[in-house]
Amino acid sequence: MENNKIIKKLEADVKLLKDKEGGYFRAGLPRFAALFGRDSCIFSWELINYDPTIASRTIEILAKLQGKKKDNLREEEPGKIVHEWHQNPKEYKSLIWPLPYYGSVDSTPLFIFLCGVYYEKTVDTKWLAKFWPNILAALHWCEKYGDLDGDILLEYKRKNPSGLFHQGWKDSRRDHLGLKPPVELVEVQGYYYAALREAAEFALMLKQSVLSKKFAARAENLKKNVIKKFWLPKANFFATGFYQSKFPDKRPASNPGHLLFTGILDGEKKKVEAVVRRLFQKDMWTPYGIRTYSELNPDFNPMSYHLGSVWPHDNWIIAQGLKRYGYKKEYGKVKQALVNVYKKLQEIPELYAVVNGELEKIPVACSPQAWATGALLNFILE
Repeated sequence: MENNKIIKKLEADVKLLKDKEGGYFRAGLPRFAALFGRDSCIFSWELINYDPTIASRTIEILAKLQGKKKDNLREEEPGKIVHEWHQNPKEYKSLIWPLPYYGSVDSTPLFIFLCGVYYEKTVDTKWLAKFWPNILAALHWCEKYGDLDGDILLEYKRKNPSGLFHQGWKDSRRDHLGLKPPVELVEVQGYYYAALREAAEFALMLKQSVLSKKFAARAENLKKNVIKKFWLPKANFFATGFYQSKFPDKRPASNPGHLLFTGILDGEKKKVEAVVRRLFQKDMWTPYGIRTYSELNPDFNPMSYHLGSVWPHDNWIIAQGLKRYGYKKEYGKVKQALVNVYKKLQEIPELYAVVNGELEKIPVACSPQAWATGALLNFILE
C-alpha cells in the first residue's frame, strides 16, 4: 500500500517534468527546465519497462538535434548528441553559450546505448532502419572527434573557452575536479564499449557483417586499453580518469561503478568483485546510498555537488551492474537506501548529503529531477 502511494507521487512528478510544447522531459525543476541529452538518455533507460514511448520520443528529438557541422561556440560536431537544448531559450535562463549546446562527452555513446535498450524492448526493425544513419553518425563522432589522440578512449577538452570545463556527468564550468583536459573518464569508456556492442548487433541484424566485425573489434580493443590503463593494482580499483590523457586520478569515487552494467568487465571476475567491495566500504557507503566521492579524499565535502554528496541516478546505474553480476544483496541495499530517502524526505531529490549517518537536504538540488525520479520508480516497479 505504501509503495502505491510512492508510485503515484513519482508518476505525478514524471507528468510535471514533461514539456507540453516539445514533448520531451525536462531534466529538473526549477533549475534545469530543459532537455539534456545525457539526462534524457538515462531517464528513458530507467523507464523503458514503464513506458518505452519515452525512449522513442527521446531518440527522435536527439536525432533531430544531432550535430551537423563544426561550430566551436556551440561545441557542435557532425554526429555529436546535444548536451542542452530548449525550444525557447529566452524563456529558459540566461546562458553564456548558445543553444543547442553540445558540450558533453557521454551523451553520444549513451544515445547509441539507449537505441539498443529501445530495440531490445520493441524489436522494431523498421525503427532500426530509420535511425541507423543517426547511430552510424554518432559512432563516427566517437571515432573521429571523441577520440582526440587515436587510442580508442573518449576524452574531452572544451572548444568554447566559456563552455563547460568538465563534460562528463559531474560537469561544471569550473575545474572543481582538479583535472586538466584532455580528460578521459572511466565511466565514459564503459558507455562507449556498451554502444559499440549494441552497434555490432545492429549491423549484424542489418546484414552489414563487415561493419559488425569492425565495431566488435573496436569494442575488444577498447576493453583491453581500459583494463591496461585504468586498473590500479595497488589500490585494487579503477582510476576515476586520466587528466591530460596521461596522469591517473587515483582518488576513489563512484565513477568506476558505472563500468559494471556495460559488459566491459565480463570475464574479469576478480576486478568486478574488487569494484563492488570498494563501493561498499564505509568511506563510500552510507545508509542512504553510495557517495560520489570517498570520505578519505582530502577535498571531500558531504554537501558538495560532486565531491561527496549522494545521487540517486548514480546509485541506480551502479545497481544495474550489481544485478548483471548477481549481487542481489548489494542491489537490495541500494534499492532500500533510496526508498529510505523518500520515506524520510517525502521526495527523491537530485542529490542529498549524509553527515554522520544522518540525511540532510542540499538547497540547490532540483526536486523533482528526472533521473532521480526515474531511478526510484524503476526500483519500486521492478
